[in-house]
Amino acid sequence: MNKKQLTHLEKRLMEERARVMKELGYYDESFNATLQSSDGDLSSYSFHMADQGTDAMEREKQFLFASQEGRYLWHVNEALRRLYGSPGKFGQCHQCSQEITFERLDALPHARLCITCKEKEEDGKRR
Repeated sequence: MNKKQLTHLEKRLMEERARVMKELGYYDESFNATLQSSDGDLSSYSFHMADQGTDAMEREKQFLFASQEGRYLWHVNEALRRLYGSPGKFGQCHQCSQEITFERLDALPHARLCITCKEKEEDGKRR
């Protein structure tokens, strides 16, 4: 992979990292918001059990989305470590050591596996 492609991938990874950090900041703000401020009531208690259930479900959804974004951030950070640690090896498949196509890395800059190895991995998970 040439220098121009590596620079492009670094830029893509940094953009993804910034986007995820912004998204996680949004979730952090919503987690820290009190029940009173989230529903606009003067009381911090819901009057109806259905409202309590809805509030709990919304918090659970936000937690799941935040944890998914957190895992994605981990993958992006690992890709940046690989890129900075050994730029000559960045873009090589971790299983077969073949070069991952630039098109795949452009679409998914944190990819560790080539298409063939990823398909094998997914087929193994289905069984």
